[in-house]
Amino acid sequence: MTQHAISVGSVSHAYARPDSGVVQTLNSVSLDIRKGELLCLIGPSGCGKSTLLNIIGGLVSPTAGEVRVNGQPMRGPAPKEIAYVFQENTLFPWNTILENIKVALEFQGVPVSDRQDRANQAIEAVGLSEFAHSYPHQLSGGMKQRASLARALSLQTDILLMDEPFAALDEQTRTYLGEELSVLLAATNKTIVLVTHSLTEAVFLADRVVVMTARPAEIKATINVNTGHPREPSFTTSAEFSDLRNELYALLRDEIEKTVGGFVGRAAARDRERRAVAGEGGARS
Repeated sequence: MTQHAISVGSVSHAYARPDSGVVQTLNSVSLDIRKGELLCLIGPSGCGKSTLLNIIGGLVSPTAGEVRVNGQPMRGPAPKEIAYVFQENTLFPWNTILENIKVALEFQGVPVSDRQDRANQAIEAVGLSEFAHSYPHQLSGGMKQRASLARALSLQTDILLMDEPFAALDEQTRTYLGEELSVLLAATNKTIVLVTHSLTEAVFLADRVVVMTARPAEIKATINVNTGHPREPSFTTSAEFSDLRNELYALLRDEIEKTVGGFVGRAAARDRERRAVAGEGGARS
């Protein structure tokens, strides 16, 4: 029997609101992620994608269910097995980019003799060698996020969790790093779980795309992308790419309407009620 890198078993999550209400974010989500697979999570804003990623990473405890990593139950963060790239960079402002990465390697227990080379290799991989001795405040938002990615890569973990890591980047850099991530997957066989709102990014990078419903999130569909890694930029102009992207959009549209459409509909209803009370609802000539 093949052991999965990550197994999510009937995971639910809820949190209490200040008004004593309860918000259910995830509802009995089950998912097996294969070793060496790049899996993308997509869904409406606020549906619980990042919450699920945080539960997988041991940063948040589920209300029910469990997560297993390499067959072992998750009881908290596992920095020697899992590296994380957050939506916002989490660099120490008082350290240079090189120093930030070396601190992470020290925390992981990497020998002093190996830290410099590992850090330099990771910085080179994201195209920041020229800025290794710069401080975060001297870099653009996109460059800081690339530095965060370099730090995660330097840890050389088998599992990489990425929460919209390229959202702050310009389109050209985002595309370039997506291509590099595809090369990385082919070369290292890492298991990567990526949260994104970009359908183009999901289809280009993923081996599987998991579509989540509006909150409380469940898995609505799983779409396979059968083209192997590394993927060429020309893949984005293929009929397969277009068909997959359109399929994902169709699956997401209904879920987005439940959130955005519902909000707009309620706002319109309130406006009509206000107008009626104010006597503004008469017919126009």
